[in-house]
Amino acid sequence: MIQKIIKPITSSQRQTVLFINNLTQKLPIKKLIKGFQRSNGRNNQGKITVRHRGGGHKRLYRHIQFNRINTEGVVQAICYDPNRSANIANIYNAQKNSNFYILAPEGLKINDKIQSGPTSELKIGNALPLLNIPIGSTIHNISLNPFSKGKLIRSAGTSAQLLQKLSNNYAKIRLNSGELRLILLTCYATLGIVSNINHKKIKLGKAGRARWLNRRPHVRGVAMNPVDHPHGGGEGKTSGGRPSVSPQGRITKGKPTRSKKKSNQFILEFRKKKNVKKY
Repeated sequence: MIQKIIKPITSSQRQTVLFINNLTQKLPIKKLIKGFQRSNGRNNQGKITVRHRGGGHKRLYRHIQFNRINTEGVVQAICYDPNRSANIANIYNAQKNSNFYILAPEGLKINDKIQSGPTSELKIGNALPLLNIPIGSTIHNISLNPFSKGKLIRSAGTSAQLLQKLSNNYAKIRLNSGELRLILLTCYATLGIVSNINHKKIKLGKAGRARWLNRRPHVRGVAMNPVDHPHGGGEGKTSGGRPSVSPQGRITKGKPTRSKKKSNQFILEFRKKKNVKKY
């Protein structure tokens, strides 16, 4: 991946950081795409539940095979997917005479063979049960239950590490966030790091590029009127006058948002916390 050179004619161009993807296929396979309507931050009643979403370029959804059990084939192309940060790989299966998409790991090339199963070769792109993966390996697309699709570590440039295999049929895994978690040894994972590792270095540079990506302007609460936000109003420029809250009045910094009903029995160590002042 090569960094795009932009002449700093304007202040926005001076801040922009973009990369040129070395992709080999531009148009998607028609059998593997479908149209879909984005929610744009609305719930089933049409009310805004997530602010600053809407607009953006129309997209076609690509069907990705996250369940890698008994899949094999040859890499035909590395493709762009507008619905995720990672690139995807077009795989051709000669036995079934069909194509399917998978998450492309970093380093996967055209004409590489990929396999899945307990006896698969230990190389990038192959999927195996955690029981058959060596300790210390870098993995992604990890399933939480046997024979289910991969749900963990799917974003660009992310990876997890297999730390230990325990006697109670569980594996200890360090996730990208730093969380230590137990996962059954019969669950599948794919070897390697998710592709497009420079995604985190991208700087959009201008508001218009954010609008293409379905992101609307993020207006500060202190710039609003009292009718619109708890931080709004006041004579002249104010600091808000209270701890940071959402438009509904809920504390936004330092307050846990994870449901207390969720089980913690498989979490050995929680992710690293940010240094945020708690109220």
